[in-house]
Amino acid sequence: MILLGVVYLAFLAVLWYLNAGALLTIIFIGGFMFLQYFYSDRMVLWSMGAKVVSESEAPELHEMVTRLCAIADLPKPKIAIVQTSVPNAFATGRNQKNAVVAVTTGIMQQLNRSELEAVLAHELTHVKNRDAMVLTIASFLSTLAFYLVRYLLLFGGSGGSRRDRDSGGNIIIVWLVSVVVYAVSYLLLMALSRYREFAADRGSAVITGQPSNLASALMKISGVMPRIPTEDLRKVEGANAFFIIPAVSKSSIFNLFSTHPSLDARLAALERIERELEA
Repeated sequence: MILLGVVYLAFLAVLWYLNAGALLTIIFIGGFMFLQYFYSDRMVLWSMGAKVVSESEAPELHEMVTRLCAIADLPKPKIAIVQTSVPNAFATGRNQKNAVVAVTTGIMQQLNRSELEAVLAHELTHVKNRDAMVLTIASFLSTLAFYLVRYLLLFGGSGGSRRDRDSGGNIIIVWLVSVVVYAVSYLLLMALSRYREFAADRGSAVITGQPSNLASALMKISGVMPRIPTEDLRKVEGANAFFIIPAVSKSSIFNLFSTHPSLDARLAALERIERELEA
């Protein structure tokens, strides 16, 4: 977060110095991110086709979440189910009082009760740590830089207040700075996202007291994923950043550009946590 802050402040300083006329862009992207922050839960649930279920519709699921919330000292979130064979789970919502934890029918079929509880504890840790808010704030100026790059490429930056001889040079400098900021901030955001996943794994281990259950769940999900039809994976991979394990339709992805740590790294971390809890 500190590194992201340094990058973003440098970006704003350059814009201010060049008087690049990006105020309207900042306001527009700020408004967009504001809406995303307040309505992200609805957007994610809608995009995934998730249905919020009552206690009478999913009593066992509600009972598990209620018990885990009591241990984690959290208000109980809404619970949703996604009808898909892809075994996964995710949490969304701007804060602890407006959170939703969702699971797929695929994950409920693949995992036993202890493993499913470990996955739910992972998602509840995301809620407890306010990860949706953290990542939304962190991605604000990264998104701004992306749109500014597109704007300058497509329209030549006509919104700048300096014109004629100076405007062309300023546009090029702002564009180059935007490209660098976007690339660097993207890598930092991916690193931040991976860190939040490690933290959620640790939270699950502490809440359940059994890191091995989450390790088992992660291995089962990863083992099933290659057997899921590519068409099913593509339908849900737009929400990969929210999932406990990405649903990728490719054989592999570069860890540097991934929102999640590698399975091996997560299993090794859980093994260390288990040794800590036993000590």
